[in-house]
Amino acid sequence: METSFKITHTSREIYAKWLESYTLEQLNKIPQGFNNNLIWNIGHIMVSQQILVYGGAGLPMIVSEELLAKYRRGSKPETDLTQEEVNEIKNLLFSTIEKTEDDYKNGVFTTYNARKSELGFELSSVEDAIAFNNYHEGIHLGIMMQLKKFI
Repeated sequence: METSFKITHTSREIYAKWLESYTLEQLNKIPQGFNNNLIWNIGHIMVSQQILVYGGAGLPMIVSEELLAKYRRGSKPETDLTQEEVNEIKNLLFSTIEKTEDDYKNGVFTTYNARKSELGFELSSVEDAIAFNNYHEGIHLGIMMQLKKFI
């Protein structure tokens, strides 16, 4: 699991650099032909990790219900985010992963509700969910690379 957590930390560092490299206006811009923006993708990967890992294990999530609703699959940006909201997402990028790693090391994840992901991956354990989360974060990085061509 050490490798999986290392990959997640590196992924989150990449996303944090995006937050530092683009203006608030650029983060919020939804290019023509797209239904989301850079900041939505970053909020989405953070929320999805919580749903995949904590939700799948039947445990309370670290993020608020408001953030879950705003960034879960099927949602889209309804308003532009403020710099304070962007800062909150940036902080959660790391605090959620640190908490997950601590909880994993402390044996908090004792059960997992097996399911198949939308893409057809079998998720039978928290380890599967953590590994799949890394794949999911890579998908959204690719989407963001496409978005940046139009902002």
